[in-house]
Amino acid sequence: MISVLFASLLMLVCLFMKVPVFISVLFGSMTYFMATPNVPSLIFAQRIVSGIESTTLLAIPFFVAAGVFMNCSGVTSRVMKFCTVVTGKMAGGLAQVNVLLSTLMGGLSGSSLADAAMEAKMLCPEMERQGYSKEFATVVTATSAMITPLIPPGIAMILYGSIANVSIGKLFIAGIGPGLLLCLSMMLLVSSISKKRGYVPIRTEKLPKGEVLSAFKEAFFPLCLPIIIIGGIRLGIFTPTEAGSVAIVYAIVLGLSYKELNWKGVLNAFKDTVITTAGIMMIVGAASCFAWILTRERAPQALTALIVAYVHNKYLFLLIVNIFLLFVGMFIEGNAAMIVLVPLLAPIAAAFGINEIQFAMIFIFNMSIGAMSPPMGTLMFVTCSVTECKIDGFIKEAIPFFILLCACLLLLTFVPICSTLFVNLLY
Repeated sequence: MISVLFASLLMLVCLFMKVPVFISVLFGSMTYFMATPNVPSLIFAQRIVSGIESTTLLAIPFFVAAGVFMNCSGVTSRVMKFCTVVTGKMAGGLAQVNVLLSTLMGGLSGSSLADAAMEAKMLCPEMERQGYSKEFATVVTATSAMITPLIPPGIAMILYGSIANVSIGKLFIAGIGPGLLLCLSMMLLVSSISKKRGYVPIRTEKLPKGEVLSAFKEAFFPLCLPIIIIGGIRLGIFTPTEAGSVAIVYAIVLGLSYKELNWKGVLNAFKDTVITTAGIMMIVGAASCFAWILTRERAPQALTALIVAYVHNKYLFLLIVNIFLLFVGMFIEGNAAMIVLVPLLAPIAAAFGINEIQFAMIFIFNMSIGAMSPPMGTLMFVTCSVTECKIDGFIKEAIPFFILLCACLLLLTFVPICSTLFVNLLY
């Protein structure tokens, strides 16, 4: 157990020094094998490889590719036009477009970082030209991108389901509730701030007759993708992994029908897919090795016994977990934290009788908050690097949004129906 603690300490030190996540985790794992002579070092390589051999994880490159194809085939612009028409008369019109676009793109992309980078390039410059502050535009973009991993097919759900042996189809459906909760609450907050600051709507006059219907027709087929995925999984037509390949074919067909997808776009899409998938898989492989170490040393069992001995109320346990995950998310990338911590915390949640779907949503939501929290929030850095917003200005502007996120987290924690409503209806 001492070697595990030493390896964990070295891993955390590397993370604090901003060493890439997968290198930090690999270094911690390697230290354990070097300090434990009775464990063959060959297992180190075997666990890394076996960690990324899961068939379920094939869904990650599939859905990443589908999202990239959607972005380069004219789908995003059509969905954005529909969002603009729907939210045009609301206070803070472009900011509302930002939030709604992230919600709808969540069903097409699955990656919060990809969504944040795309919207920071597309919407933030126009928001600044229309009088929005750079800090407000950046914070809205980063916060709304948190909705993306919650709306199916979020990559975080695929990872969680494969680690905790939870139905990915149910997780996809469960994510709709938290995603809509965050979308609606964010739109209310954006409206309140916009009214105080005088951020005007996109338009004040009534839309020409048929404009809404025209915009909806253009966005109809892209918006059908989440319905096809969830419906196909629920009816047993295909598995979540196979749904990823269906999404790719659907995205390519849309791109060809819109006549905006060419060979250069296809090659760039494959290149982006390989780069994004490789980054995710390196973290998955490294973290899988470290998770094996924790399991071998019976860390989950020891932690379960310790917590159950001193914490006798499941709501107190959930409160402690939330505080712990919020702290962890500030320093460790969400996918790495998930692979290491889910095997530790999921059994304890089950021991307290907490619904596995609810706990999954709580965990994923915590990691999403961590992704935009200082000092190492990836969403914060991605959006600030694109918009050239200063970090201190971002943090100051984000305070009311952090309060909103914590309120939504408490709702998910203490009101289970927010996570389980759609699952109970469909299953």
